[in-house]
Amino acid sequence: MKILLVEDEVSLASFVRKGIESEGYEIDLAYDGLMGKRLAANNMYSVIVLDVNLPHINGFDLCRSIKRESPRQPVLLLTALDSLPDKESGFGAGADDYLVKPFEFRELLLRIKALARRDSAFSGMKTVLRVGNLELDTAAHMVTRAGQHIELTAREYALLEYLMINHGRVVSRIDIAEKVWDLHFDTNTNVIEVYINYLRKKIDKEFSPKLLHTVKGMGYVLRG
Repeated sequence: MKILLVEDEVSLASFVRKGIESEGYEIDLAYDGLMGKRLAANNMYSVIVLDVNLPHINGFDLCRSIKRESPRQPVLLLTALDSLPDKESGFGAGADDYLVKPFEFRELLLRIKALARRDSAFSGMKTVLRVGNLELDTAAHMVTRAGQHIELTAREYALLEYLMINHGRVVSRIDIAEKVWDLHFDTNTNVIEVYINYLRKKIDKEFSPKLLHTVKGMGYVLRG
């Protein structure tokens, strides 16, 4: 399960992130509405959690935007606004659930799980990603190629999942650094190239055709 949290309060975002990751789930963070809108448009999430009072685009407007593009995308609003009119505004914007701050993390987790379970048929979510004869089962965290199991580390798996979600599209080193490593890109590091090579040896070396390609000066792409 992969979660998007759009929350401008850094300490709260960090608290939620640690809790989500401790449960074994993935989470992307955005600290304003514009960043949240971009991530929601370019990635698949089991549930999107939005604060209401966000810079640039507020949570109500962002929820409307997300629902216009993906009507079945589960969205939970997380906010200190607890009046009935505020809740009416949230549900009117298309939110599937509404949790008032302060909250217990366990309650947030239960609500996230309930939304993901209730809408497991969400059309944008794929249990198995495929590129050629390469398959990645997002539920079981299993990778196979031509029916052969491929053992990956957690980081290799995250990198491959990101490339498969974006198959056919060139992703830059900056994209990978932000989405897979969750860090600002350091031009002096070769960690991405190292892991691309690890991945290439595991998914391509013994198979044909080659799926993982380097696009000089631009980044990497899975084609098959």
